Amino acid sequence: MFHAHADVWKEASRNVTAVAAATTPHPAVVTAVEPGSIGEQLGFQHGDRLVRINGVRPRDLIDYRILVSEETLSLEVLDRDGTTHNITLEKEIDDGLGLGFSEALFDGLRQCTNHCPFCFIDQQPPGHRHSLYLKDDDYRLSFLYGSYLTLTNLTAADWQRIETQRLSPLYVSVHATEPALRRRLLKNERAGRLLEQLRWFAERRLQIHAQVVVCPGLNDAEQLERTLRDLSGFAGGDWPAVLSVAVVPVGLTRFRPADDSLVPLNRATAVAVIDRVEAMQRQYLARFGSRFVWLSDEWFLIAERPLPHRDQYEDLPQQENGVGSIRAFLEALDRATADLPVGLAPPRRRSWVVGRLVGPSLRPVRDRLNGVRGLELLLHELPSPYWGQELVVTGLLSGSDLIDGLQGKDLGDLLLLPAVCLRQDSQLFLDDRTLAQVSAALEVEIQVVGDAWDFVRACVG
Repeated sequence: MFHAHADVWKEASRNVTAVAAATTPHPAVVTAVEPGSIGEQLGFQHGDRLVRINGVRPRDLIDYRILVSEETLSLEVLDRDGTTHNITLEKEIDDGLGLGFSEALFDGLRQCTNHCPFCFIDQQPPGHRHSLYLKDDDYRLSFLYGSYLTLTNLTAADWQRIETQRLSPLYVSVHATEPALRRRLLKNERAGRLLEQLRWFAERRLQIHAQVVVCPGLNDAEQLERTLRDLSGFAGGDWPAVLSVAVVPVGLTRFRPADDSLVPLNRATAVAVIDRVEAMQRQYLARFGSRFVWLSDEWFLIAERPLPHRDQYEDLPQQENGVGSIRAFLEALDRATADLPVGLAPPRRRSWVVGRLVGPSLRPVRDRLNGVRGLELLLHELPSPYWGQELVVTGLLSGSDLIDGLQGKDLGDLLLLPAVCLRQDSQLFLDDRTLAQVSAALEVEIQVVGDAWDFVRACVG
């Protein structure tokens, strides 16, 4: 059984290419200009480079957004021919320039200095695209996009910037609050300062969302309870420093480095974790008016238990981390299939590919759609030989998994592929196979579908 959350593995999908922070920020390369924007009026074009704003080189999108909020701007721009232009303008204080850039960070990605044995990036085969091996531990991407970081590589200047620019909330991988255990899990002596760092956030009225990746035999059972108890000490009140906690299962692949301390999850482990966390949820609900800690959906699928009702996820504070994402998708599918046609003409046959772990939850949707006369929907629930796991979530299916699992099968006239299988804004799978290669190997047209409505339209629209 295998799952990897965004914090355990996240390709540098925010258009980050540098691997180490540069001393001087590079110019911000323009890749999009919003129609009708100030940027379009000024003549910005794709490939232009923004060097300075009011004499300051922005380090990243955060600096850029703060700098362009001024009413009077002086811009230094290099055009595609290398000519420097100095532009001065006045605008409303809330108006942006309408520019998009090739990267979120102009001075390079702050990479991870830990050596967690369960790090998904270290559990990949060599030889694939460079971005798969970037270990993002950058507080700026945490603020901008909700990426998880460990707080172990921050300098005094970084802490000062977080405070001065009010970069809150951040998303923090905790794993354990007991100092010696956290140092052991992250293999970093600086990792034992977490509680001190949380007090720093609390004193400055800054906030975080936390997460714990559970490794059976290491940070589960009593250690998990201690971690949640410590984190709850920073919750509640008018301005809680810890807003929520997600508890997610460790993911192990066949490529992982040898480490006898790591063991895969099983159903008994999942049941024990669910029972322990749900007991603590009841305490926190009475104490804070919120459950405060949530289990990712995979725990329930592994334990073969029903997913919690939607209201138990409250406002879905950790949905991007797999907490309530399947429940939310099922509810969206319910809405999207509430008014289906009686029949279709001409008839059509579709295939829908998903990870084996989530397949059973989606069978009722398949059956509902197959009630439409003239529609036949085939649900294919695949394992991942690529990762060496039988039970995976859909987003971890590789191109070779699709080829191995579907070749020679009846796929109908169209294969519906969830967009989560592909790199953002591309047609690449995790193993660098392309959508075109998989389509050719399976001899079927593939349509990428995004949300529930997109999927249902592909079936009956």
